[in-house]
Amino acid sequence: MDKEEVLAKVEIGLDKVRPFLQSDGGDVKVVELSDDGVLTLEFLGNCSSCSMSNMTFQSGIKENVLKEAPEINSVQVTKLATK
Repeated sequence: MDKEEVLAKVEIGLDKVRPFLQSDGGDVKVVELSDDGVLTLEFLGNCSSCSMSNMTFQSGIKENVLKEAPEINSVQVTKLATK
């Protein structure tokens, strides 16, 4: 399976949690999928500074992504500086 197909499956997983994130003024986007199967995500909007973002990541985002795209070896989130 090529990277594009895996990323499409990742988006399906993310779309399952996006309504909840967006209802609180946040979102998540894919930053990178490395050749060794490490997916890097970035929280956007209110999610980038929310104290509950780690729980949301573990029990919502990571779970759904791995369920839809089991080819992913690891999921990590980066909190890039937002303006």
